Amino acid sequence: MDRLDRETYERELLRLQTELVKLQEWVRETGARLVVIFEGRDAAGKGSAIKRIAEHLNPRVARIVALPAPSGRERTQWYFQRYVAHLPAAGEIVLLDRSWYNRAGVEHVMGYCTPEEHRLFLRQCPLFERMLVEDGILLRKYWFSVSDAEQERRFRKRLDDPLKRWKLSPMDLESLTRWEDYSRAKDEMMVHTDISDSPWYVVEGDDKRRARINMIAHLLGTVDYHEVTAPRITLPERPSSTGYQRTARALQTEVPDHAAGLVRDNHNRKVKT
Repeated sequence: MDRLDRETYERELLRLQTELVKLQEWVRETGARLVVIFEGRDAAGKGSAIKRIAEHLNPRVARIVALPAPSGRERTQWYFQRYVAHLPAAGEIVLLDRSWYNRAGVEHVMGYCTPEEHRLFLRQCPLFERMLVEDGILLRKYWFSVSDAEQERRFRKRLDDPLKRWKLSPMDLESLTRWEDYSRAKDEMMVHTDISDSPWYVVEGDDKRRARINMIAHLLGTVDYHEVTAPRITLPERPSSTGYQRTARALQTEVPDHAAGLVRDNHNRKVKT
């Protein structure tokens, strides 16, 4: 399959992001509640998809939720309890960068939960999600899939990139040696939780551009939204000055002009060539 070229990708992404803004305004206007779950293997492209979705949205409407490991107190709660606190109110969108499905994946594979806790999760999860849907929440679940070769390639690339090295954790490296364990855990999870009320949608992620476009287009297609007519805004006339004078800059502590050095260096390089 040919990879999606950058020009086509950027053109379609901009169109889809424009539609996402329309979706956001519909959610805010109608009081809808939308939850989008992003799950999948490490380096499968979940984070980059979330970034493109949220890029032009109002953070007061669309929230990204990426919870850390549970605290000691949270470990004694009902498993779903800490996630309930992050569910949307009317007019909100929540993007879950990993979710309650941690129990079916990393916790189960790495032994952070007991077999009994894992079985209880698989039994309760469909019931929990049916309650959310019955209460009117729009729940969408996406599983980002990536091949073992592509995952390893992305891990190696992160090792050499100082901007992305933080993404590599001991847990990520462990996933390389437990590939089949995670595969079996995912298959078992799907058997129990791919239900008609909240089905799983699988995103093939080896081509990141294609994956983002496919996922966003699908999400938009699953919600029966419409464009909300925005109120007409007219800029008021600026009033005449009443004599205000700006405080002298010498009395303020300004940020040093770092950019001036860049402009100077760039000019010097051009002169030399």
